[in-house]
Amino acid sequence: MAQQGLVMVRELGLVPLEVLGRPIELVYFDARTDPVEAATGATRLIEVEKVVAIIGTMCSGPYLAAAEIVQAAGVPMIGPSVTNPLATQVGDYCFRACFKDDDQALVLAALALDYFGAKTAAVVIDVAQAYCVGLGKYFIEAFEALGGKVVAELYCRTGDVDYTAQLTEIQRVNPDIIFTPNYYTEVAMMARQARDLGLTQPILGTDGLFAPELLWIGGAAVEGIRFTTFWHPDAATTELGRLYAERYKEYYGRIADADGALAVDAYLLIVDAIKRAGSADPKAIKDALQTADIEGVTGRIVMTPQGDPVRDFCVLRVENGQFVYTTTITASEAEEIKARVKKKG
Repeated sequence: MAQQGLVMVRELGLVPLEVLGRPIELVYFDARTDPVEAATGATRLIEVEKVVAIIGTMCSGPYLAAAEIVQAAGVPMIGPSVTNPLATQVGDYCFRACFKDDDQALVLAALALDYFGAKTAAVVIDVAQAYCVGLGKYFIEAFEALGGKVVAELYCRTGDVDYTAQLTEIQRVNPDIIFTPNYYTEVAMMARQARDLGLTQPILGTDGLFAPELLWIGGAAVEGIRFTTFWHPDAATTELGRLYAERYKEYYGRIADADGALAVDAYLLIVDAIKRAGSADPKAIKDALQTADIEGVTGRIVMTPQGDPVRDFCVLRVENGQFVYTTTITASEAEEIKARVKKKG
């Protein structure tokens, strides 16, 4: 999906195709969400293709495998949707275009308490995925720091099809809300079985749910699920974002996804850095990226020296089999939530 977004905007001329008087060449390598492949790809792109910057990977595990390589080589890399807080801590050549999981969990905890009025929560975590484990941990800490109580901390594994044990325990403790920081397949399966058992609690999830498979697998059972994500066409705040959403739907016949939009923003960040640096030298690009401030597809992106941008949080819900934009939690509102957690902690 990320590559599709980049291909489209370049073919339609929505982004710069050259910088400093030279054409911009994209070299693709499919890491297949595999850490070993990501490390191999980073090495090949740097040593064979002689790239000056890398966009990718989309997932945290492969990114972390490639991060050590790009850091040692001195070539900047931007992960469009890499949310693991550790990703940019590898070194100063490591960047992301999205928010971090610890901040996302704070926003979700506040949503559970303030929007749903939940005093108690059950949390179901996929222990086979570092992304899910981290988000579950951050949510539990934030929810309880804000005054909530986690009455059940339960576990599953990627590929599980039977959630009877977890749901029976949830039925017993009867929480106000179910939080599940897992990917769309497992959440859809669990939701179907939860509704079949008569559980009616709201289900709250994370950016891993913004995929059509959630709707296909979950059907009516996922109606009403809310989750945070990076962007939605109806939440576009920039002219480029609105144009991207419109052209993407015309080009592919479906709504634009957040991952592709962030990949385009990573491209724009690199082009902007090269232009401001007046150089395609990787170190010059890295230095310029640390002070980036652009209007991208997903909104304004202000990069920090740590490689983490200041970002808003988009909240979606499933309604009539569609992903519907609900609201935006701004970066400043997220900082207020963080202050509340620190004060109570």
